[in-house]
Amino acid sequence: MKFRWETEFKETEIGKIPKDWEVKELGNGNFKIIMGQSPPSKYYNKEGVGFPFVQGKAEFGELYIKTNTYTTKCAKVAPAFSVLITVRAPVGELNITKEELCIGRGVAAILSKDNDTTKNKFIYYVLKGLKSYIEAFGDRGTTYDSITKDDLENLQIPYPLPEEQTRIATVLSWFDDLIENKRKQNEILEKIAMAIFKSWFIDFEPFQDEEFVYNEELDMEIPKGWEVGELKNIAEIIMGQSPPSKYYNQEGRGLPFIQGKGQFGRYTPHTDTYSTQISKMAKPLDILVTVRAPVGELNIADREYVIGRGVAALRSKFWTFLYAYLKTYNEVLKSFERGTTFDAITKPELESIKILLPPQLILQRFHSLIEPIFQKIINNQKEIIVLKKIRDTLLPQLVFGRLRVEGL
Repeated sequence: MKFRWETEFKETEIGKIPKDWEVKELGNGNFKIIMGQSPPSKYYNKEGVGFPFVQGKAEFGELYIKTNTYTTKCAKVAPAFSVLITVRAPVGELNITKEELCIGRGVAAILSKDNDTTKNKFIYYVLKGLKSYIEAFGDRGTTYDSITKDDLENLQIPYPLPEEQTRIATVLSWFDDLIENKRKQNEILEKIAMAIFKSWFIDFEPFQDEEFVYNEELDMEIPKGWEVGELKNIAEIIMGQSPPSKYYNQEGRGLPFIQGKGQFGRYTPHTDTYSTQISKMAKPLDILVTVRAPVGELNIADREYVIGRGVAALRSKFWTFLYAYLKTYNEVLKSFERGTTFDAITKPELESIKILLPPQLILQRFHSLIEPIFQKIINNQKEIIVLKKIRDTLLPQLVFGRLRVEGL
């Protein structure tokens, strides 16, 4: 792979680009734009009948569309591997389709005229590089920010030769493919861990030769010698406390600060906010749970964090069992959403949650079996964060030609 920094630029409507590049309108004939159109809701279903249906950002994943809504009537179809962009608030969110699907009026599909996957990815990365411009373009001060087909067709984009478009898309795709592979690996690893938990502590498969006794609190039979206790019997509970905002910063001073679901990732937190004052702190491998609306979201602390009042840290040497238990019986936590202005769960309520307590030896055996799986998930998440930072740093450099890809 060969790169070089560009030194010769020209001024254009979209800023500086290399002298040998062009600026073209998105609707110049090289790309096709399909505006979505929503069928009547009576045709929607969750049973997988008809076309997968996408209405807006709610169905967008990290890179690829994830929807469980289908429609038996479809006016506008986005072909597989086309780029989807939200055209109603929030404007400018981007995803890629893996399959042919129906698009509603909140999105538009963009694809090369020959629906070439690499060309589609190039325009995906260009539009990501222009995201702030597109967002501003859609902000007209109306009730619902939106952009039209004309807006998209007239959008000015940097346009290198097709060979360089391919090289740019290939380099950035390497990062996205690695990220996607690690996400998939984590999903498989979690399914394995949860399947083992179910086998041990729901179906009791390894303990079928033991004597079982009926437990009234769980309304089920459990192995003799097992108990039903409270969450406080297996975990120390640390309720978050938010420092004054004057101690927050974005420069990395102090410890990372998490306040609630907004900083929760798929498995571990992500935050750009730090606090120089430590009120309440989560330690690595604490189970983090949101205690204000929405209640019951779970993460695993991968490092030390300052935790605000929307989060509690559950500290236990059997943290793998605790995470799997709370994820399996998450409705217990969700039941504390009372419909008040601010749903919340208190420390006494957390402490008193009923939980199955196998003997310590069994908990230790389970933990020893499952901990490597969760450690791999945590390490994958750390690698994903690094890969995303590299990709996001490279993207504007590549799509605006400041860094040139001369060979792969």
